Order: sequence, then C-alpha cells, then structure tokens
Amino acid sequence: MGKFNARELSDFARYYGFHYDSYNPNALVEEVLIEMERGLTGEGSSLAMIPSYISPVTNIPPGKTVLALDAGGTNLRASLVQFSENGEAAAQGTRKIPMPGTSGYVSAQHFFDIIAEAALPLLKEKKVEGIGFTFSYPMEITKDADGILLEFSKEVDAPDVYGKLIGKGLRDSLYGMGFKYDGPIVMLNDTVATLLSGLASISPDGEKTRTRNDFAAQGGPVIGFILGTGFNTAYPESRIPKINFNNANSPQIVVCESGNFTIRNRGQMDREYDNTTKNPGRYNLEKAASGAYLGPLTFHILKQAIKDKLIYFAKSDEFMSMQNLETRFLNEFTHAPLTASGPLGSLFAPDEGDALAAFQYITSMVTERGALFSAAVVAATVRRMNAGFEPYSPVRIAVEGTTYLIYKGMRRSLESWLHQMLLREKPQPYVISPVEQASLFGAAVAALSKNKQ
Repeated sequence: MGKFNARELSDFARYYGFHYDSYNPNALVEEVLIEMERGLTGEGSSLAMIPSYISPVTNIPPGKTVLALDAGGTNLRASLVQFSENGEAAAQGTRKIPMPGTSGYVSAQHFFDIIAEAALPLLKEKKVEGIGFTFSYPMEITKDADGILLEFSKEVDAPDVYGKLIGKGLRDSLYGMGFKYDGPIVMLNDTVATLLSGLASISPDGEKTRTRNDFAAQGGPVIGFILGTGFNTAYPESRIPKINFNNANSPQIVVCESGNFTIRNRGQMDREYDNTTKNPGRYNLEKAASGAYLGPLTFHILKQAIKDKLIYFAKSDEFMSMQNLETRFLNEFTHAPLTASGPLGSLFAPDEGDALAAFQYITSMVTERGALFSAAVVAATVRRMNAGFEPYSPVRIAVEGTTYLIYKGMRRSLESWLHQMLLREKPQPYVISPVEQASLFGAAVAALSKNKQ
C-alpha cells in the first residue's frame, strides 16, 4: 500500500460486509422491535425477553446490611452494602476475584465453591438481611427469585452449571463449608441491577444530582443498558403474554438478552470470526459491539487487509503471527496511535504513518458499526415502552460498562445514532447517564426489596 486511501479502505469494508453504511438505522430499530414482541409472546426469537419477577422500586429501607454479589464478564465481586436515609449506598469490605471459568474449565461444584469462598468471610463478619446476586448471564428467573442458568457468554468455560439453580448452588456450597445461611438469595441480571440503580440515582428530570420536585413528578421509565465486556438491555414491561402477565400499573422488569439479536446479512469477516468463538451462531450483536469481542474481531479484519495487500509495514509478519489482540490493547492504541508503544503502536516505524492511519481507519469503522447496532437496540427499547410521560420527565437510560465509557469513539457515535433514531418523527425526551457500581448497588436494592415483601 502507498498513500493512505480512505475510499479504498471503505470499499474493502463494504466488500467484506462490515461497513456501517450497509445497514439502514431505522430498519434495524424495526427489526429489534419485531424480535422483542416475538420474544414476549414466546414465539421463536433471537431475543429471549426473560421475566425478572422484579418490579421497579424506589423505596429502599435504610440502615440494613445486605451482601451484594456481582458476577460479571471478567470478575466476581462481593461487598457488604448499606443504604442511608437519603438512599445513598455504601459498600464495605469489597473482595474481587477472577470470574470462575474464565481461565479454563471448572466443574459445577468448583464454580459454586469459588463464589462461596468469596462470600463467606463477609457473611461471617456481619449478619445480613439478604443476599442480592447480580449474574450477568442468561437465566430463567423463578418466582422465588432464584435463577436457572441458560448458558454462558463471554467465554466462561463451565458448561456443567447449565440448567442449575444459581442461588441454591451457592447456598449448598456455603453449607458444605460449615456455614448455614437461611436468608433470601435474590438473583438478578446485571441489566436489572443497572436499571434499579438508575431509578435510585437519576432524578425524575434526568439529572444525576437530586433536585427539588415541587410537582411530585414520578419521572419517565428507566432502561438498564450494559455495554462493557458484554451487551444487554432491560426495561419495565406491562404485558408479557408468554407468562400471562398484564399489569400496566405495576410492570415487571424484562431482560432482553439483546446481545443475542440476530444481525441479518452478516459479512464474511463476522462469520469467519464467529466460527472461532466458543458459541458460533450465538450472540451476533455482542460479537460486533462488546468489549469481549471488539478487539479480536478487529484483529481478524486487519489481518485480512494485510493479506489483501491493502496495508503493508515492515513488521506486518510479526502482526500476522500474533495469536490474539485484546480489546484493551486496541483501545490503548487508538487513543494514542502516535506514541509508537504497546503491542500495536510499537510495530510501526516513524515513516509508516500511512499504514498506521489505515489501522486506525479500519478500527473506527468497526467501532462505528458497533455503535449503530447498540443504538438501534436502545432506541427500540425506548419505543417499545411508548411511555406517556411529560417532556420534563424523560426516559432515563442508565448505562454501565467500560466499552461505552472508555472505548475510543463508541460513546460519541452511539449517542449520535441514538439521537437520530429517537428524533426521527417527533421529539423524544430521554437522558443517557452512566451509573456507578450499578451491579453491586442494584443487587442490594433487589435483596432489600424482596426481603421487605
């Protein structure tokens, strides 16, 4: 390759099917809406639309301590959480360990024992009113607040846990370690936790700082949105035909499992990369937009550009021999490409700026497409609720995840696409706001709410 040629690289993206202009934004929103409806009725759908049996709650009993557990895509966290009179949460004694199964195969017994070992010191330290357990993997929630694991995403290797009750497994492991715990264990998805945290922390007018509410406005509904290692959304739904639920006055939170949304007409690069993962054919959208996959997917595409002789630099063979490219290293490179450091930047000589620019350009196109897909899911969720709120009470989109917060270009592009989609026909008041420690604090809210019932 000679001089940097944006048109040539764009044509490369279109040929292999990963250019964002290959997709109609508004058609994507409509496709998500159709899949949501099919999932709610129990028809075949890529969106599971899992009932949580948890209603959005804001009345949090102060002064009580709960154990909050958060099983995320990378780490497992455990904390003692207590809420003050004004609803502010404080976490104490937080412990963090790698998520079991992320470093290789673990049995079901070992999986639950690892979690119990993280929780046990905190349970011995202080009597708790309940355990709230945020579990960021597909579960079927039971009416007694336990969760049956449906499958793992994010490359967790613990298949023996499939079909098992997570809360019961934890309780049994604690008992096997000589600790009898008889209190409630409330299982919830991380997007439900994010939603509950958003209800508590984002005011009815959409501001992070609590303001006076002389009109006693309830505020628009809250959506939970995760864009980190994985991808998911949750929202309050008043009609779920597959479980005969219909209650406009007291909706329950539904977990969409939107990372599994089927993207039609995926290109060759996506299909090839998909076949290298542990769950081919699943989690189409997550593999195009989330932190677990953006780096490896872009790595696969960059290799193809070198094979097609669109990009050449002296150390290209060294790049081609790399086994993987983690998203965090790609993010570091795109934030500071001129520093010539890190696994990527160090490959380029000072006179190879054109190759460096091509790497940055291709990466930005993959990011832009991921932002488009993500925005379509969020826009469809806002439209699905069809909320009859006032403009001063916007829909509150509570978001958590490092891919949204720090991945180069993702937040800006996502919010731009979202604005276009939601203002297509008429103004749609909404606010998108990051929430801190949502998985832990949301789990605590759920545990206290269930304990109160």
